[in-house]
Amino acid sequence: MKLCYLCIMKYYIISGEASGDLHGSKLMKGLKEADAAAEFRFWGGDLMAAEGGVMVRHYKDTAVMGFLEVLKKLRKIIRNIKECKQDLLANRPDVLILIDYPGFNFRMAKFARKHGIKVFYYIAPKVWAWKEKRVHRLRKYVNKLFIIFPFEIDYFKKWGIDAFYTGNPLVDMVDERLAHKPAFSEFIQRNQLNNKPIIAVLAGSRMMEINYLLPRIIPLTQHYPDHQFVVAGAPSIAPQQYDKYLQGTGIALVTGQTYELLALADAAIVASGTATLEAALIGAPQVVCYGGSEISYQIAKRLIKVKYASLVNLIMNAPVVAELLQHNMTLANMQRELSAILPGGQQRQTILNNYAALRSMLGEPGAATRIAEKIFNDLRI
Repeated sequence: MKLCYLCIMKYYIISGEASGDLHGSKLMKGLKEADAAAEFRFWGGDLMAAEGGVMVRHYKDTAVMGFLEVLKKLRKIIRNIKECKQDLLANRPDVLILIDYPGFNFRMAKFARKHGIKVFYYIAPKVWAWKEKRVHRLRKYVNKLFIIFPFEIDYFKKWGIDAFYTGNPLVDMVDERLAHKPAFSEFIQRNQLNNKPIIAVLAGSRMMEINYLLPRIIPLTQHYPDHQFVVAGAPSIAPQQYDKYLQGTGIALVTGQTYELLALADAAIVASGTATLEAALIGAPQVVCYGGSEISYQIAKRLIKVKYASLVNLIMNAPVVAELLQHNMTLANMQRELSAILPGGQQRQTILNNYAALRSMLGEPGAATRIAEKIFNDLRI
């Protein structure tokens, strides 16, 4: 790849959650390869910080999900928006790159365009799922849209937006991490686990999700004495926050090793979100579970218009993995679906076959690098 040593581009990137931090870090790495003089200022997390630049605010201070939760933290949200606007004007980047996180980022897109700052959106907000009217904001305030799901190509074309798709960066992230996957014996020794097959639990990256899921998953462990349940600690949640649920249950907590945990597990219980796609790419049969405050759930139920909650099912446009949402997340339902995907279960091989088809649909490795090249070349025009 040809590097540009004469151009000094200032990139301002905003991501508001753990998955955005992951995608942002890979994008930054690709931008540094294309642009040796790249300067970064960002709202993100530890992974983006490892790529260099100046962190303005960590996503732990900004992540909010759910209608009721947003109302409770409205004052803090308004303060963050004001700070971000002031920081944008003070530093005037060549481009503002927004990563998902629509509630906050749409406001930043409008503000940046008003003040003559170019706006690129990486990982489109899920306007195809709910609040479809927001697509007009994308068309009005965003100069370039970069997408990571193949079905989004036709969707945005329908709205007159020529979105750029070149594969899904999670393919690379999974392959890179699992190239050095530890042996099962090494993993359990390192984390002081039992010598039993593992059922992984990914209970979400926000306390709202964890508060709902963990109390309902814990009773499930009694029905699988030959397995050990291991919770993947979210980077945004302090380990102590899990203690009130896990103490005395025999359920272990492992942090910073989610991909390895999924790769070595017999099956997984996964909160809806990016983690469902990660589990599929890793090859971990999963049951998708999700829930939150009743008010948030009832509002979302009336607004969300897609058939499925998990990315796996959305991409495949079929019920590849079981989804147990809110009231359907009962002990009996979880036990039935989990047993069906464990070794010897009737749905296990079907899921694995569908995972192979899914991976093929997502395209070749190198997506983040290709997107970074496109961003840099577009800025030079």
